[in-house]
Amino acid sequence: MTTIPSSDVMKLKRALPFWLSLGLMPIAVAATLLGGWVIALLPLYSWGMFSVLDTVEGRTEDNADLDTPEAGLFWYRLITIVWVPLQFVLLFWVIWYVTHTGHLSLGEKIGLFFGLGIVSGTIGITYSHELMHQKPAFERWLGDILLSMVLYSHFRSEHLRVHHPWVGTPRDAVTARYNEGFHRFFPRVLWECPQSAWRAEVAMLARRNLPWWHRSNPFWRYAALQFLMLALAFGLGGWIGLALFIWQAYIAVWQLELVDYIEHYGLTRRYKGEGRYEHVLPRHSWNSDYRASNWLLINLQRHSDHHYKPDRRFPLLQTYDEEQAPQLPYGYPIMTTLAMVPPAWKRVMNPRVKAWRKQFYPDIADWKPYNKALNPMPKGAA
Repeated sequence: MTTIPSSDVMKLKRALPFWLSLGLMPIAVAATLLGGWVIALLPLYSWGMFSVLDTVEGRTEDNADLDTPEAGLFWYRLITIVWVPLQFVLLFWVIWYVTHTGHLSLGEKIGLFFGLGIVSGTIGITYSHELMHQKPAFERWLGDILLSMVLYSHFRSEHLRVHHPWVGTPRDAVTARYNEGFHRFFPRVLWECPQSAWRAEVAMLARRNLPWWHRSNPFWRYAALQFLMLALAFGLGGWIGLALFIWQAYIAVWQLELVDYIEHYGLTRRYKGEGRYEHVLPRHSWNSDYRASNWLLINLQRHSDHHYKPDRRFPLLQTYDEEQAPQLPYGYPIMTTLAMVPPAWKRVMNPRVKAWRKQFYPDIADWKPYNKALNPMPKGAA
């Protein structure tokens, strides 16, 4: 009889809290089969339970050993890999089931696919974000598959080619401007991000002396994958199935952009003149080290370190204190809910942005140019 080495058992135990996202799978199946109030368990499990757990578990300043070998991260990597087929099977099974049975009302179907959008957005897109940053092509392909299930494939190009190089500057649409409410931010990024992603890929091709229509342009892959997902939804559920698929995709994108909104709200990098900005530092992302919501979001809330060292896998992301990075008062589930109410959001966050400016950039007197979609040259900033 083969026994698992004790060291492997310890690695598995440390990774297990990050596997709690799998709890959404049986809840989604039960919601599909039973309908009614069970549908509400999907947002309650993801948004509600982990917010409650944050109050119980609190924060953690523990940092993993950066010398941990790749083999020591197996159980962490595995969750992002197995999630892809599970989400695929769940989503398209539900589309088939609800369009071939009659026990769910229209309102229940809309509510159910709202919940599935939360699953695809809160977990699926978060995992695709982790996968797209990795070197193995297999993992990057899995990330593309997850994004195609929410019709947001351009996010990979926008995130890697635009957001990371230009975060905290007016050239990055996803960096929410100071005093910009989410309901202004959301339609703006829906319009601007596909365009900036396309321009970035075309510019990349041009540097290789290749035309935009070259087969290596990832937008061809994005279009093919998204077409296949739409065709499958239509084939399994007809026009109703297609509409429900698009509805869950919209909810997932809404979830993603809520997170994008809170991650860099009001934070900017110093302009150094001639189109140049200071190097990205931990101070340019809002950090949150609440333990439970980081389980749910595989340490995405340690966002300061992710932008500082984008190639780090999520178990190795470090946290920072207030002297190095600005801190959110709560985890993402609560903060994204707060962002839906702009007056409440600004009441909580605007004083924090002002304190951040005073702490890290006391010499900059005029911040207005940093809110404009231009390369700013404010007084005292060069």
